[in-house]
Amino acid sequence: MTLPGGAAGATRAQLLAGVRAWVESAPVRRLVTHFGGDWPDGDLTAVLAGLDAFSARRWDFRQGRERPDAREPAFDPATAGLVLSAAAELGLVRAVAPARSGYAHLLVLGGLAHACLRRTAYAAVLARSAAEVTGEVAVLGSFRSLSPAESRTLDAAGLSGCVTEVDVLDAGVRLAFGVDAPDDERGEPAGHPHRAWSSRTYRPAGLPPVRVLAAPSGEPERRRAHTADTQRFWAEHVRLRADDPVLMVTAPIYVPFQHCDALRTLAVPYGCGIETVGVDPAARAAVDVPEPTLTPGRYLQEIRSALRSMRALHTTLTAA
Repeated sequence: MTLPGGAAGATRAQLLAGVRAWVESAPVRRLVTHFGGDWPDGDLTAVLAGLDAFSARRWDFRQGRERPDAREPAFDPATAGLVLSAAAELGLVRAVAPARSGYAHLLVLGGLAHACLRRTAYAAVLARSAAEVTGEVAVLGSFRSLSPAESRTLDAAGLSGCVTEVDVLDAGVRLAFGVDAPDDERGEPAGHPHRAWSSRTYRPAGLPPVRVLAAPSGEPERRRAHTADTQRFWAEHVRLRADDPVLMVTAPIYVPFQHCDALRTLAVPYGCGIETVGVDPAARAAVDVPEPTLTPGRYLQEIRSALRSMRALHTTLTAA
């Protein structure tokens, strides 16, 4: 199932058609029916609202918690098979190679500790051999505190001393790109992790500059910075031009929702192109870190994330 197109200059009508095609696709309809839902009546606005409400009742296993703390549902084999099949059709399972040979910028999205290390390592592989980057590699995270489980993973890998997500991203960049110290460092501690920001720029030999950003939250009184906050924050720090092709790296399971977030926060306001790829599972991190098991519950949770991201994109596209 193809995601809403991210080509530079895509029209609002084309993006809306892409949202409709994904949301109203056969695998989404099969999941709704299997979990006891009726397909929402009305136009695409009503369908998205209905699916958001339905998925909140049936597929929200986080309930406001961080992803590792989500409840894991017990599914029978038939249900588990249906979920995994739908996730594969919807683009959450397989990694896809970049479509172009060159990009203006390469974005790396943060996440849990193991993901930060895998994504920075994959970005280094892409920058060296698969995709010429004429602008910068931007590694986007926040001052989210690491969980005890993440700290244990890093300790076992010999990377003690990291306290936040951006610490791990910075360590991953140093290892994967072979750099020691930033050429430029700035930021604002702000006395509050949701308001603080930082920027470190490295200049590895023979490669584009690599900037590690920790973004502040768009709603610091309510929550930490999320994906859209980091994307907006980066756009404010780079001269992003219309028609710039941008390649974004995440994990396959997050590609649909983070792609649509980037369409909303980058492609629509700036006119740039967005292509989103998942880390190739064959690409190893610079240090040995375990890969978590992706369960049917995890996939359903991220299908819900994709639906919510597409609803937000739809709202932006129809607001004008």
